[in-house]
Amino acid sequence: MSQIISITSIASISPLGNDSKLIWENYQNTNHCFTEHFLDHKNTLVAHLDEHSNEIVEELKQSDSKYKFLDKSVLYAMLASRKAVQNAGWTSNDVFGINIGSSRGATDLFEKHYHEYLKTGKAQTLASPTTTLGNISSWVAHDLQSSGPEISHSITCSTALHALLNGVAWLRSGMTDKFLVGGSEAPLTDFTIGQMRALKIYSNIESQSELVDYYPCRALDLEKKQNTLILGEAAAVCCLEIGKKENALAFIEGIGYATEILEHNISISAEATCFQKSMIMALQNTNLSEVDVIVMHAPGTKTGDLTEFKAIQKVFNQDLPMLTSNKWKIGHTFGASGMMSIEMAILMMQHQKFIGVPFVNVKKPRTQIRKVLINSVGFGGNAVSVLLSL
Repeated sequence: MSQIISITSIASISPLGNDSKLIWENYQNTNHCFTEHFLDHKNTLVAHLDEHSNEIVEELKQSDSKYKFLDKSVLYAMLASRKAVQNAGWTSNDVFGINIGSSRGATDLFEKHYHEYLKTGKAQTLASPTTTLGNISSWVAHDLQSSGPEISHSITCSTALHALLNGVAWLRSGMTDKFLVGGSEAPLTDFTIGQMRALKIYSNIESQSELVDYYPCRALDLEKKQNTLILGEAAAVCCLEIGKKENALAFIEGIGYATEILEHNISISAEATCFQKSMIMALQNTNLSEVDVIVMHAPGTKTGDLTEFKAIQKVFNQDLPMLTSNKWKIGHTFGASGMMSIEMAILMMQHQKFIGVPFVNVKKPRTQIRKVLINSVGFGGNAVSVLLSL
Protein backbone atom coordinates (compact mmCIF):
# COMPACT_ATOMS: atom_id res chain seq x y z
CA MET A 1 0.00 0.00 0.00
CA SER A 2 1.36 3.42 -1.00
CA GLN A 3 2.25 5.67 1.90
CA ILE A 4 1.96 8.84 -0.20
CA ILE A 5 -1.13 10.91 0.55
CA SER A 6 -2.21 13.63 -1.87
CA ILE A 7 -4.32 16.65 -0.95
CA THR A 8 -6.30 17.07 -4.15
CA SER A 9 -8.58 19.88 -3.01
CA ILE A 10 -9.19 22.23 -0.10
CA ALA A 11 -12.07 24.61 0.55
CA SER A 12 -13.21 26.83 3.37
CA ILE A 13 -15.75 29.40 4.41
CA SER A 14 -14.51 31.99 6.86
CA PRO A 15 -14.10 35.74 7.44
CA LEU A 16 -11.64 35.60 4.52
CA GLY A 17 -14.38 34.50 2.11
CA ASN A 18 -15.30 31.23 0.43
CA ASP A 19 -13.32 31.40 -2.81
CA SER A 20 -9.60 30.56 -3.00
CA LYS A 21 -8.79 33.62 -5.11
CA LEU A 22 -10.52 35.97 -2.68
CA ILE A 23 -9.00 34.19 0.32
CA TRP A 24 -5.52 34.68 -1.12
CA GLU A 25 -6.24 38.34 -1.87
CA ASN A 26 -7.35 38.86 1.72
CA TYR A 27 -4.17 37.23 3.00
CA GLN A 28 -2.20 39.79 0.97
CA ASN A 29 -3.43 42.76 2.97
CA THR A 30 -2.55 43.54 6.58
CA ASN A 31 -6.11 44.17 7.74
CA HIS A 32 -7.69 42.02 10.41
CA CYS A 33 -11.26 40.69 10.16
CA PHE A 34 -12.50 41.65 13.63
CA THR A 35 -15.66 43.66 14.13
CA GLU A 36 -17.66 44.78 17.14
CA HIS A 37 -20.50 42.53 18.19
CA PHE A 38 -22.96 43.04 21.01
CA LEU A 39 -22.90 39.96 23.21
CA ASP A 40 -23.72 39.40 26.85
CA HIS A 41 -24.89 43.02 27.26
CA LYS A 42 -21.55 44.45 26.12
CA ASN A 43 -19.51 44.90 22.98
CA THR A 44 -16.85 42.39 22.12
CA LEU A 45 -14.63 41.71 19.11
CA VAL A 46 -15.24 38.66 16.95
CA ALA A 47 -14.53 37.52 13.38
CA HIS A 48 -17.77 36.85 11.50
CA LEU A 49 -18.13 35.33 8.07
CA ASP A 50 -17.94 37.91 5.31
CA GLU A 51 -21.21 39.27 3.89
CA HIS A 52 -21.25 37.13 0.74
CA SER A 53 -20.55 33.95 2.71
CA ASN A 54 -23.46 34.75 5.02
CA GLU A 55 -25.67 35.13 1.97
CA ILE A 56 -24.80 31.71 0.57
CA VAL A 57 -25.31 30.15 4.01
CA GLU A 58 -28.82 31.62 4.07
CA GLU A 59 -29.44 30.40 0.51
CA LEU A 60 -28.43 26.88 1.53
CA LYS A 61 -30.67 27.04 4.58
CA GLN A 62 -33.66 27.99 2.42
CA SER A 63 -32.90 25.51 -0.38
CA ASP A 64 -34.27 22.48 1.47
CA SER A 65 -36.92 22.37 4.18
CA LYS A 66 -34.76 19.96 6.17
CA TYR A 67 -31.85 22.40 6.21
CA LYS A 68 -33.86 25.15 7.92
CA PHE A 69 -33.43 23.40 11.27
CA LEU A 70 -29.67 22.86 11.08
CA ASP A 71 -27.02 24.68 13.07
CA LYS A 72 -24.62 27.03 11.32
CA SER A 73 -21.71 24.69 12.10
CA VAL A 74 -23.42 22.04 9.95
CA LEU A 75 -24.30 24.46 7.15
CA TYR A 76 -20.74 25.81 7.02
CA ALA A 77 -19.36 22.28 6.73
CA MET A 78 -21.82 21.41 3.96
CA LEU A 79 -20.84 24.43 1.87
CA ALA A 80 -17.10 23.89 2.26
CA SER A 81 -17.50 20.18 1.50
CA ARG A 82 -19.51 20.80 -1.66
CA LYS A 83 -16.77 22.99 -3.07
CA ALA A 84 -13.91 20.71 -2.02
CA VAL A 85 -15.48 17.61 -3.55
CA GLN A 86 -16.37 19.46 -6.74
CA ASN A 87 -12.83 20.81 -7.12
CA ALA A 88 -11.37 17.34 -6.54
CA GLY A 89 -13.65 15.87 -9.22
CA TRP A 90 -15.35 13.45 -6.84
CA THR A 91 -18.92 12.34 -7.53
CA SER A 92 -21.61 10.48 -5.60
CA ASN A 93 -20.45 7.34 -7.41
CA ASP A 94 -17.11 7.55 -5.59
CA VAL A 95 -16.90 5.77 -2.26
CA PHE A 96 -15.19 8.15 0.14
CA GLY A 97 -15.09 8.60 3.87
CA ILE A 98 -16.01 11.76 5.74
CA ASN A 99 -14.52 12.94 9.03
CA ILE A 100 -15.48 16.49 9.97
CA GLY A 101 -15.29 17.43 13.63
CA SER A 102 -15.91 20.40 15.86
CA SER A 103 -14.81 21.63 19.25
CA ARG A 104 -18.18 23.08 20.25
CA GLY A 105 -20.58 21.63 17.72
CA ALA A 106 -24.07 23.14 17.40
CA THR A 107 -23.45 25.81 20.04
CA ASP A 108 -25.92 28.40 18.77
CA LEU A 109 -28.76 25.94 18.20
CA PHE A 110 -28.16 24.15 21.49
CA GLU A 111 -28.34 27.41 23.44
CA LYS A 112 -31.55 28.43 21.66
CA HIS A 113 -33.20 25.08 22.39
CA TYR A 114 -32.11 25.21 26.02
CA HIS A 115 -33.42 28.75 26.54
CA GLU A 116 -36.75 27.66 25.07
CA TYR A 117 -36.81 24.63 27.34
CA LEU A 118 -36.24 26.82 30.41
CA LYS A 119 -39.19 29.01 29.36
CA THR A 120 -41.66 26.30 28.35
CA GLY A 121 -40.45 23.14 30.07
CA LYS A 122 -40.62 21.35 26.72
CA ALA A 123 -37.93 20.39 24.23
CA GLN A 124 -38.55 20.58 20.50
CA THR A 125 -38.70 17.30 18.58
CA LEU A 126 -35.53 18.05 16.62
CA ALA A 127 -33.57 19.44 19.56
CA SER A 128 -31.54 16.29 20.08
CA PRO A 129 -30.76 15.15 16.50
CA THR A 130 -29.80 18.65 15.35
CA THR A 131 -27.43 19.35 18.24
CA THR A 132 -25.50 16.08 18.41
CA LEU A 133 -21.92 16.40 17.21
CA GLY A 134 -22.31 13.48 14.80
CA ASN A 135 -24.81 15.34 12.67
CA ILE A 136 -22.07 17.45 11.04
CA SER A 137 -20.63 14.60 8.99
CA SER A 138 -24.02 12.91 8.71
CA TRP A 139 -25.57 15.93 6.99
CA VAL A 140 -22.52 16.42 4.80
CA ALA A 141 -22.83 12.77 3.73
CA HIS A 142 -26.54 13.30 3.03
CA ASP A 143 -25.88 16.46 1.04
CA LEU A 144 -23.13 14.84 -1.05
CA GLN A 145 -25.07 11.57 -1.37
CA SER A 146 -22.01 9.74 -0.08
CA SER A 147 -22.16 6.06 0.86
CA GLY A 148 -18.81 5.74 2.64
CA PRO A 149 -18.07 5.88 6.37
CA GLU A 150 -18.84 9.16 8.16
CA ILE A 151 -17.34 10.24 11.47
CA SER A 152 -17.59 13.32 13.67
CA HIS A 153 -15.40 13.92 16.70
CA SER A 154 -14.25 16.60 19.11
CA ILE A 155 -10.62 16.88 20.14
CA THR A 156 -10.96 20.54 21.04
CA CYS A 157 -8.81 22.93 18.98
CA SER A 158 -6.82 20.18 17.24
CA THR A 159 -9.99 18.53 15.93
CA ALA A 160 -9.43 19.24 12.21
CA LEU A 161 -5.88 17.91 12.19
CA HIS A 162 -6.96 14.83 14.13
CA ALA A 163 -9.54 14.31 11.37
CA LEU A 164 -6.67 14.47 8.89
CA LEU A 165 -4.72 11.90 10.94
CA ASN A 166 -7.73 9.62 10.93
CA GLY A 167 -8.18 10.02 7.18
CA VAL A 168 -4.53 9.15 6.60
CA ALA A 169 -4.92 6.02 8.76
CA TRP A 170 -7.98 4.88 6.78
CA LEU A 171 -6.22 5.46 3.47
CA ARG A 172 -3.03 3.67 4.47
CA SER A 173 -5.02 0.75 5.83
CA GLY A 174 -6.46 0.13 2.37
CA MET A 175 -10.05 0.39 3.64
CA THR A 176 -10.77 3.26 1.24
CA ASP A 177 -8.82 5.41 -1.22
CA LYS A 178 -10.51 8.79 -0.65
CA PHE A 179 -11.35 10.72 2.52
CA LEU A 180 -12.86 14.16 3.15
CA VAL A 181 -11.54 15.64 6.40
CA GLY A 182 -11.74 18.89 8.33
CA GLY A 183 -13.50 20.91 10.99
CA SER A 184 -16.35 23.35 11.40
CA GLU A 185 -17.05 25.92 14.08
CA ALA A 186 -19.75 28.53 14.75
CA PRO A 187 -18.85 29.63 18.31
CA LEU A 188 -19.90 33.28 18.35
CA THR A 189 -22.51 33.01 21.11
CA ASP A 190 -22.87 34.65 24.50
CA PHE A 191 -22.16 31.49 26.46
CA THR A 192 -19.14 30.38 24.41
CA ILE A 193 -17.46 33.76 24.63
CA GLY A 194 -18.44 33.95 28.29
CA GLN A 195 -16.55 30.70 28.88
CA MET A 196 -13.43 32.14 27.24
CA ARG A 197 -13.74 35.27 29.36
CA ALA A 198 -14.05 33.13 32.49
CA LEU A 199 -10.72 31.55 31.58
CA LYS A 200 -9.29 35.07 31.34
CA ILE A 201 -7.85 34.42 27.89
CA TYR A 202 -10.19 36.55 25.77
CA SER A 203 -9.12 39.97 24.54
CA ASN A 204 -10.46 42.66 26.85
CA ILE A 205 -10.70 45.19 24.04
CA GLU A 206 -14.41 45.89 23.57
CA SER A 207 -14.49 48.18 20.53
CA GLN A 208 -12.43 49.07 17.50
CA SER A 209 -11.90 52.54 18.93
CA GLU A 210 -9.86 50.93 21.71
CA LEU A 211 -7.63 48.89 19.43
CA VAL A 212 -4.00 48.77 20.52
CA ASP A 213 -1.62 49.22 17.57
CA TYR A 214 -4.57 48.29 15.34
CA TYR A 215 -4.15 44.55 15.99
CA PRO A 216 -6.28 43.33 18.93
CA CYS A 217 -5.21 39.67 18.66
CA ARG A 218 -1.45 39.61 19.24
CA ALA A 219 -0.79 36.07 18.03
CA LEU A 220 2.98 35.47 17.87
CA ASP A 221 3.78 38.62 19.84
CA LEU A 222 5.96 36.95 22.45
CA GLU A 223 6.27 40.12 24.53
CA LYS A 224 2.57 40.83 25.05
CA LYS A 225 1.49 41.51 28.61
CA GLN A 226 -2.07 40.17 28.39
CA ASN A 227 -4.05 37.43 26.70
CA THR A 228 -5.57 38.45 23.37
CA LEU A 229 -7.56 35.48 22.06
CA ILE A 230 -10.53 36.43 19.86
CA LEU A 231 -12.98 33.92 18.38
CA GLY A 232 -13.83 33.51 14.71
CA GLU A 233 -16.16 31.20 12.80
CA ALA A 234 -15.21 28.96 9.89
CA ALA A 235 -15.34 25.58 8.24
CA ALA A 236 -12.46 24.09 6.28
CA VAL A 237 -12.10 20.68 4.65
CA CYS A 238 -9.71 18.95 2.29
CA CYS A 239 -9.85 15.92 0.02
CA LEU A 240 -7.27 13.22 0.71
CA GLU A 241 -6.38 10.50 -1.81
CA ILE A 242 -3.99 7.61 -1.56
CA GLY A 243 -1.04 7.81 -3.94
CA LYS A 244 0.73 10.58 -5.82
CA LYS A 245 -2.01 12.26 -7.84
CA GLU A 246 -1.35 14.57 -10.80
CA ASN A 247 -3.89 17.09 -9.50
CA ALA A 248 -2.39 17.19 -6.00
CA LEU A 249 -2.11 20.60 -4.37
CA ALA A 250 0.36 19.21 -1.84
CA PHE A 251 1.57 15.94 -0.37
CA ILE A 252 1.47 14.89 3.26
CA GLU A 253 5.09 14.08 3.93
CA GLY A 254 4.94 13.56 7.68
CA ILE A 255 2.45 13.38 10.53
CA GLY A 256 3.04 13.57 14.25
CA TYR A 257 0.93 13.55 17.37
CA ALA A 258 1.36 13.53 21.13
CA THR A 259 -0.57 14.10 24.33
CA GLU A 260 1.13 15.14 27.54
CA ILE A 261 0.14 14.64 31.15
CA LEU A 262 -2.11 17.45 32.34
CA GLU A 263 -0.59 20.06 34.60
CA HIS A 264 -3.79 22.11 34.52
CA ASN A 265 -7.17 21.69 32.81
CA ILE A 266 -6.24 24.04 29.96
CA SER A 267 -2.46 24.29 30.01
CA ILE A 268 0.49 22.58 28.40
CA SER A 269 4.00 22.36 29.84
CA ALA A 270 6.37 25.32 29.82
CA GLU A 271 8.24 24.02 26.77
CA ALA A 272 5.22 22.27 25.18
CA THR A 273 6.49 18.70 25.39
CA CYS A 274 3.53 17.56 23.30
CA PHE A 275 4.54 19.86 20.45
CA GLN A 276 8.16 18.78 20.65
CA LYS A 277 7.10 15.14 20.31
CA SER A 278 4.57 15.75 17.53
CA MET A 279 7.04 17.83 15.49
CA ILE A 280 9.86 15.32 15.92
CA MET A 281 7.55 12.53 14.76
CA ALA A 282 6.35 14.49 11.72
CA LEU A 283 9.96 15.40 10.81
CA GLN A 284 11.61 12.04 11.44
CA ASN A 285 12.40 11.48 7.74
CA THR A 286 13.19 15.13 6.95
CA ASN A 287 16.28 17.28 7.23
CA LEU A 288 15.24 20.16 9.48
CA SER A 289 16.90 22.69 7.17
CA GLU A 290 14.40 21.73 4.46
CA VAL A 291 11.44 23.11 6.45
CA ASP A 292 10.81 26.61 5.16
CA VAL A 293 7.77 27.70 7.19
CA ILE A 294 5.93 26.71 10.34
CA VAL A 295 2.28 27.74 10.61
CA MET A 296 1.95 27.88 14.37
CA HIS A 297 -1.15 27.25 16.45
CA ALA A 298 -0.39 30.53 18.31
CA PRO A 299 -3.86 31.40 19.71
CA GLY A 300 -2.86 34.85 20.97
CA THR A 301 -2.51 33.88 24.62
CA LYS A 302 0.66 34.64 26.58
CA THR A 303 1.33 31.06 27.62
CA GLY A 304 0.10 29.33 24.45
CA ASP A 305 2.23 31.35 22.05
CA LEU A 306 5.38 31.31 24.16
CA THR A 307 5.37 27.59 25.01
CA GLU A 308 4.92 26.61 21.37
CA PHE A 309 7.78 28.93 20.37
CA LYS A 310 10.02 27.33 23.02
CA ALA A 311 9.12 23.88 21.67
CA ILE A 312 10.11 24.99 18.17
CA GLN A 313 13.41 26.29 19.52
CA LYS A 314 14.04 22.94 21.22
CA VAL A 315 13.45 21.04 17.98
CA PHE A 316 15.14 23.39 15.48
CA ASN A 317 17.75 24.99 17.78
CA GLN A 318 18.81 28.35 16.32
CA ASP A 319 18.05 27.59 12.66
CA LEU A 320 14.35 28.41 12.83
CA PRO A 321 12.10 28.31 9.77
CA MET A 322 9.91 31.35 9.05
CA LEU A 323 7.11 31.45 11.62
CA THR A 324 3.56 32.60 11.06
CA SER A 325 -0.07 32.24 12.17
CA ASN A 326 -3.42 33.46 10.83
CA LYS A 327 -5.16 34.01 14.17
CA TRP A 328 -4.12 37.68 14.33
CA LYS A 329 -6.33 38.08 11.26
CA ILE A 330 -9.30 35.69 11.59
CA GLY A 331 -9.21 34.79 15.27
CA HIS A 332 -9.30 31.32 16.77
CA THR A 333 -11.76 29.11 14.95
CA PHE A 334 -11.43 26.29 17.48
CA GLY A 335 -11.94 22.92 15.77
CA ALA A 336 -11.60 24.37 12.27
CA SER A 337 -8.35 26.21 12.97
CA GLY A 338 -5.93 23.43 12.00
CA MET A 339 -7.45 23.04 8.54
CA MET A 340 -7.51 26.81 8.08
CA SER A 341 -3.76 26.66 8.73
CA ILE A 342 -3.40 23.83 6.18
CA GLU A 343 -5.16 26.03 3.63
CA MET A 344 -2.85 28.95 4.41
CA ALA A 345 0.19 26.68 4.00
CA ILE A 346 -1.00 25.38 0.62
CA LEU A 347 -1.67 28.91 -0.64
CA MET A 348 1.82 30.01 0.37
CA MET A 349 3.34 27.05 -1.47
CA GLN A 350 1.19 27.61 -4.55
CA HIS A 351 2.04 31.30 -4.79
CA GLN A 352 5.59 30.99 -3.41
CA LYS A 353 4.94 33.89 -1.08
CA PHE A 354 5.24 33.96 2.68
CA ILE A 355 2.34 35.47 4.62
CA GLY A 356 3.68 36.74 7.91
CA VAL A 357 2.28 38.46 10.97
CA PRO A 358 2.44 42.23 10.36
CA PHE A 359 3.75 43.12 13.79
CA VAL A 360 6.38 40.34 13.95
CA ASN A 361 9.73 40.52 12.15
CA VAL A 362 10.64 37.60 9.90
CA LYS A 363 14.06 36.14 10.68
CA LYS A 364 16.12 34.47 7.97
CA PRO A 365 13.66 34.80 5.04
CA ARG A 366 13.67 31.79 2.72
CA THR A 367 13.84 32.18 -1.07
CA GLN A 368 11.36 29.38 -1.67
CA ILE A 369 8.55 27.60 0.14
CA ARG A 370 8.71 23.88 -0.54
CA LYS A 371 7.92 22.36 2.85
CA VAL A 372 5.61 23.72 5.52
CA LEU A 373 4.97 22.34 9.01
CA ILE A 374 1.55 23.00 10.53
CA ASN A 375 0.93 22.80 14.29
CA SER A 376 -2.29 22.48 16.23
CA VAL A 377 -3.10 21.73 19.87
CA GLY A 378 -6.17 21.60 22.07
CA PHE A 379 -7.05 21.72 25.76
CA GLY A 380 -5.15 18.97 27.51
CA GLY A 381 -2.07 19.09 25.31
CA ASN A 382 -3.26 16.92 22.41
CA ALA A 383 -0.89 18.22 19.73
CA VAL A 384 -0.74 17.41 16.01
CA SER A 385 1.95 18.38 13.51
CA VAL A 386 1.61 17.85 9.76
CA LEU A 387 4.42 18.34 7.23
CA LEU A 388 3.33 19.31 3.72
CA SER A 389 5.48 19.40 0.60
CA LEU A 390 5.03 20.33 -3.04
